[in-house]
Amino acid sequence: MNSRAQIRLLRDGRRLHLQDGPIDLIVEAFAPLGEIENAYRAACARFETVLDELCSELVLLRQQCFPESDWPRGVVARRMMAAVLPYASEFFITPMAAVAGAVAEEILAAMRASAQLSRAYVNNGGDIALHLAPGEKFVVGIVERPDRPSLFGTATLHASDPVRGIATSGWRGRSFSLGIADAVTVLADRAAAADAGATIIANAVDLPGHPAIIRVPARQLAPDSDLGDRPVTQAVGELSAAEVNEALLVGAETAERLQKIGLIRSAALKLQGETRVVGSIPELSPSLVGERGLVHA
Repeated sequence: MNSRAQIRLLRDGRRLHLQDGPIDLIVEAFAPLGEIENAYRAACARFETVLDELCSELVLLRQQCFPESDWPRGVVARRMMAAVLPYASEFFITPMAAVAGAVAEEILAAMRASAQLSRAYVNNGGDIALHLAPGEKFVVGIVERPDRPSLFGTATLHASDPVRGIATSGWRGRSFSLGIADAVTVLADRAAAADAGATIIANAVDLPGHPAIIRVPARQLAPDSDLGDRPVTQAVGELSAAEVNEALLVGAETAERLQKIGLIRSAALKLQGETRVVGSIPELSPSLVGERGLVHA
């Protein structure tokens, strides 16, 4: 029994909060009450084992991924590896780039295996795994920047859409970034795939060597970071309109490449008030104050 895990129902009586170390989930299921109870019981049981499983292979999961890399043993770890492997021959990436999305997927899978649900989501700090039964839909909020959750738009996802995963990355988020994007939100078929894609695209939004950008070796901020001595962005000064456009252009070109080969479905890139959208985000519309949706943290 994992005595660290904190599990509680939120005050609204609908959502479940699961927290263990760095893993912090908000879970919600839609179904008759008995099915929701079954789903939440399964989510709690699986959640209590996830962090220990990941920690048992953490040395491998923090190593740079190559096409010939050894595969981990754990179910969640293998989800992570599968999500980052398509990038391994071209980019620096470790399996940790997909950890949040992979954990969200795993908890959702446990819920679906134990209950008949019409809709459900697992939100792991803004990386979201979705379930939609035929005829169902979700309204999903897209944030301007992860550290200050304010929506710039919403997307309506229908069961007929292929998207079942959403992730946001950027230098203002809870994880380190090599780029300068305020936020890059990616829609993909699975949450782990969205997580990895968002990391790659956010890293690409950049102005290398620009004097207004402050970077620090990741190891100075977190000695055990999977990024080692690579410089991660800590501050971005005011950029000219041309510089913002230049950085977003590189990120958008990267997103277009990923979309064309099927790794992502679409992406929204934000930098200092400017937005670029790649691909088709279903029913993208300006955010409405008070509208209930899934908000990226």
